[in-house]
Amino acid sequence: MKLSHLAETLIGSEIIKLAGEIKEKQAKGEKIYNFTIGDFDPKVFPIPAEFEQEIVNAYKEHYTNYPPADGIPELRKAVGEFISERENLSYDPTSEIVISCGGRPIIYATYRTLVDRGEKVIYATPSWNNNHYTHFLEAEHVVLETRVENDFMPTAAELKPLLKGATLLALCSPQNPTGTAFAKQQLEEICDLVIAENKMRGENEKPLFVMFDQMYWVLTFGDTHHYNPVGLRPEMKPFTIFIDGMSKSFAATGVRVGWALGPANVIGKMKAILSHVGAWSPMAEQKAAAKYLAQKDNVNTYLKHFKAEIEERLVKIHAGFTALKNAGHNVEAIAPQAAIYLTLKIDLVGKTTADGKKLESQGDVTSYILDEAKLAVVPFSAFGAAKTSPWYRMSVGTCVKQEIPEMLEKLKAALEKLS
Repeated sequence: MKLSHLAETLIGSEIIKLAGEIKEKQAKGEKIYNFTIGDFDPKVFPIPAEFEQEIVNAYKEHYTNYPPADGIPELRKAVGEFISERENLSYDPTSEIVISCGGRPIIYATYRTLVDRGEKVIYATPSWNNNHYTHFLEAEHVVLETRVENDFMPTAAELKPLLKGATLLALCSPQNPTGTAFAKQQLEEICDLVIAENKMRGENEKPLFVMFDQMYWVLTFGDTHHYNPVGLRPEMKPFTIFIDGMSKSFAATGVRVGWALGPANVIGKMKAILSHVGAWSPMAEQKAAAKYLAQKDNVNTYLKHFKAEIEERLVKIHAGFTALKNAGHNVEAIAPQAAIYLTLKIDLVGKTTADGKKLESQGDVTSYILDEAKLAVVPFSAFGAAKTSPWYRMSVGTCVKQEIPEMLEKLKAALEKLS
């Protein structure tokens, strides 16, 4: 049966495929250390208690009808105040903020609003889902493969030759899947390129827009600081659309409260698209979010504890991989910077297993680590990197602290069996 071109050509998620393998093993009674999911285990990382109570209250008050398609006014106002106080960004709740059910619909609406078929979209790899959204629009993929020397973040020097004629530059910081973030100068240089490019374009030429996904921006660790384009270069405001929300900042992935910030002409069209898609956040959750975001002391208390718990896991696992590297194994990890992710290198192609099987591809390595060490991590190839890339994303959103030493021991044993 012939289906649409999009349906016939869309690539399935490698993460979902890997999840299927994990479920099969768990169904057989195997214990798997599953670090694949960019989500939180609510038993380990519950949403803020006050937020939960506000949700319960909202349902008890029967807020179960349709919300406005662009979000209830009190939530748009609360979001405006939240980002003004914490990021020093000023956006009009009426015309420059739209609410949606998490980040995915507003990313889709951003692409749909800005990009026409055949136009150029620039994105780096590894990165989350930009390849799929570009495919949705039958746009031209302009792909920059980033390097470990730059913490897998794109640089101005790498982007400069790609900007001519492009419509959208997709950036993410802190980044999924790498857990790394832009340094101040690094992002300033990119902003200066965009500003210069737009000055060269004629009045009737579409500008180069930046979609800046900052869904993890509150989760920075150590000396890492979050920077954004408009905060560094106010001239970027007419060309920047922020993707943001509560999913990752408050471990509230299933609550589905996200938002976009941007110029009124763009946000207005995004609202229209989202109204037809029906991708609104539920009324009760919106009412609850509006009340919770105004509770500054409760928000600060939650974030302090939440960040500390995430950082502790990342630091302990990073230390474990460093110890394995120092012991002579072909593994390493980038020091934790942000988000809930650790970037790992597991470079075992060419090694031979205890039963004489040679690991001939990175796929073999992924399978070996899963089968022998019971460790599930996502290869960067699932985020657009080359199939031969030895780099992986490890997510700690479901990590039980007490199991970290056990997981590292099993990995060590698996590595020691190789020759």
